[in-house]
Amino acid sequence: MKYAIVNLGCKVNAFEAEAVSEMLSNNGHTRVSFDEQPDATIVFTCAVTNTAAAKSRKILHQAKRIKEDEITALVGCYVQVNDGLLEEADILVGSANKKKLPQYIEQYLKDHKKIRDIASLENVPFDSFTSSVHDSKARCDLKIQDGCNQFCSYCIIPYARGRERSMEPDLVIAEAKRLSKKYKEIVLTGIHTGRYGKEYNITLTDIIRRILIETENVRIRISSIEITEVSDDLIQLMKENDRMTKFLHIPLQSGCDSVLKRMHRPYDTEEYYAKIEKIRKEIPGVSISTDLITGFPQESEQEFLETYEFLKKCHFSFLHVFPYSLREGTAAAKMNGQIDPQVKKLRTKKCIALSEQLYDTYQLSKVNERAEIIAEWVKDGYTTGHTSEYIPVKIEEELVHGEKYTVVLERYEDHQMYARKVSD
Repeated sequence: MKYAIVNLGCKVNAFEAEAVSEMLSNNGHTRVSFDEQPDATIVFTCAVTNTAAAKSRKILHQAKRIKEDEITALVGCYVQVNDGLLEEADILVGSANKKKLPQYIEQYLKDHKKIRDIASLENVPFDSFTSSVHDSKARCDLKIQDGCNQFCSYCIIPYARGRERSMEPDLVIAEAKRLSKKYKEIVLTGIHTGRYGKEYNITLTDIIRRILIETENVRIRISSIEITEVSDDLIQLMKENDRMTKFLHIPLQSGCDSVLKRMHRPYDTEEYYAKIEKIRKEIPGVSISTDLITGFPQESEQEFLETYEFLKKCHFSFLHVFPYSLREGTAAAKMNGQIDPQVKKLRTKKCIALSEQLYDTYQLSKVNERAEIIAEWVKDGYTTGHTSEYIPVKIEEELVHGEKYTVVLERYEDHQMYARKVSD
């Protein structure tokens, strides 16, 4: 059977999609692109916005229109909060039993009877996916946490993925050991990664420290972490251990306290700024990036300008900017004062322009420094990789894929950092 996988969601979705793909391939099936008219299309759905949900429906209908007998399987968050608009699909699997998808496909191939598995997320255990696949083939993701208890007013994720839960610590270590034999960098990921280990009475820093002790050479990166979870212990570990990358992605969402309050975010701007200043004091040169939502309900021009000035004050290395998109079922969807789409578009454009300025400023500050990169792609006489600070670098030399190299960051031009390999 030829199958295609379409991922519409976050990094955790991508990890789970690759894990399922590996299971299917191990069962003798062949992965192809969606455009190649596969026998089965598997959509890892997203429910973060109404737009994301609509994309899932669009792909479902497109697959059925192009090839009537194609098997369609929709998986994940949007299925979990199913609004009844996915019934055309042959297989629907919610957030609890994604690992069963390969067996459900085998079952459907035999009897062609529709399958529905949208189990309750009450007390659902952590789903221990494993995957050896990553697009760079030099860096890999390791999902160690799932679910969220935070209930931000704009977010459907606690309803779509359930409550916080973590991978059992010994299993994390076993997976890290396995992955470290093939990859030079492991990215620890989850829906709320910084909350790892609560049910085992350990912290994210505790499990990272164990990984560093029980593996060799592999670099450890945290995909994203909330400001309230960047502990002094974590900062100290990043400061002391060179195998911890000097990069943190810390969502902000708004730089205005009144908007943060409406968002139900668990911090204010004073707390946020004090923590990133502490991080920079302890780890000079660290890269800190963030997420931002523009045009949240009732966001006035003055509130937006407060956010814009706060972004400049924080000197991020780059921003991920998203215009607020209504998601039914969330508290924010019921708020008065939804912002005009054109206003959201203008605010988003202004923040993206600021992000480009911040990005250039940070990159230029690193010119002439030494760095360690992992050779991720080798093409047309160039090797590309990322530094510890997540700076993408090009070297005009074909280096050995997957190996670590010390480089000098020589120049930054046209939004690209160029480097030269040096001897240690």
